Amino acid sequence: MAASVKIGYPGAMPELPEVETVCRGLEGPLVGRRLTNVIQRRADLRWPLPDNFAERLQGRTIQRLHRRAKFILADLDDGWVWMTHLGMSGRMYIHQDQSPTPGKHDHILVETDGGHTVVYQDHRRFGMMDLVPAAELNEHRLLRDIGPEPLGNEFNGLVLSDALRGRRTPIKSALLDQKIVAGLGNIYVCEALYHSGISPRRLASSVAGRRAERLVPAIRDVLTKAIAKGGSTLRDYVQASGELGYFQHEFAVYGREGEPCTGCGKPITRLVQSGRSTFFCSSCQR
Repeated sequence: MAASVKIGYPGAMPELPEVETVCRGLEGPLVGRRLTNVIQRRADLRWPLPDNFAERLQGRTIQRLHRRAKFILADLDDGWVWMTHLGMSGRMYIHQDQSPTPGKHDHILVETDGGHTVVYQDHRRFGMMDLVPAAELNEHRLLRDIGPEPLGNEFNGLVLSDALRGRRTPIKSALLDQKIVAGLGNIYVCEALYHSGISPRRLASSVAGRRAERLVPAIRDVLTKAIAKGGSTLRDYVQASGELGYFQHEFAVYGREGEPCTGCGKPITRLVQSGRSTFFCSSCQR
């Protein structure tokens, strides 16, 4: 059984649904299990790993796995949290009953008392891991400024309106700002803007009010459907079950430049905003 993530486009990384899918896929092998052997094969990933990282993980039991934005968080039985970000090329492989021979890019191997081995592989080493006291997690430098979870009760039209008020950047760029809302990336922002009928070129400040009330449920719906489908397949994204995600077959605009809009039939347009490709329908989105 294997769980892996790899986004094949330069500068891209797993978005919220992909990270949520990986997190859920790791629950069975890890939650309630004691980490009997932890092998650390290098001192750093994107940044140096914590001092005595492997020794501090070994012997611990994982009590809960959850996600914050694009971070996977494992609550340990000693009051600390094992924090992971997959970066652009990080993957989690799950092996059962047999510990694998590590490959060149297999940097962390974790064996459990349930007979599983979880391998963290990262060719480009843009991912990260840290150990954080649970009581201080929300103040971690990578988490303290992150906005509300888009699927949480604290995210609504009023909250989004307040966050966008006075912002002179395009709404597409604003939604990619993790301080506005957590975990959104290029793909699902394009899709949510289409389903809400909002142009990605519109100034963020003009989306406050009724447009924000329209945008929030569109964001929730797109993310919920993507998670239900197991995340989107970009080249070789794979679920814990080994099955590919299929939400990419339901993209309304993303990656469909020149193809007919399913709403009006006019060609989907592509433009570049802040170095990222934006796909939208210039007729349906205003």
